[in-house]
Amino acid sequence: MVDDPQHRHGLGSDLAGGDADLGRSLLSIRAFVLARTAEKGFRVADASFSLLTGNNIETRLVRAGGVIFREGEQANELFVIKSGYVRIQVGNKTMADLAPDTIFGEMALIDNEPRSATATALTDVELVPVSEKQFLFLVSQTPHFALKVMRTLAQRLRTMNKGVY
Repeated sequence: MVDDPQHRHGLGSDLAGGDADLGRSLLSIRAFVLARTAEKGFRVADASFSLLTGNNIETRLVRAGGVIFREGEQANELFVIKSGYVRIQVGNKTMADLAPDTIFGEMALIDNEPRSATATALTDVELVPVSEKQFLFLVSQTPHFALKVMRTLAQRLRTMNKGVY
């Protein structure tokens, strides 16, 4: 994984401090999501994953061509694309090219299996990593987030079933 510590800020630095700091970080994420949702006049059910990419959220920069993760690697986070484009490949086959406000890497957090694909930055990309603990917190405390993830998975499965790729 390409990880540039100079581009980390926000919640990431809190996570190493123990459960109390993690709890505060998770509550901050939930409060931020709910505040941004209300501020924009959205119902939470209509919110996109862009709500997780605010100014005080940890980001990770990956340069164009950089590998974000490889098929078969263990997973401990999913990602939201804040800016740039990411390609998802299984072997040499392109499965999807993803745009900003899209999540990827969520399958491995749901089923605890290794990564099923390789993710590569098509352009310089700014990502918001979401740890497994953050993911589980958001799913339990923000049911519409869980529904949004399920809808994303269902849409990808339908696309695969249609043989688009």
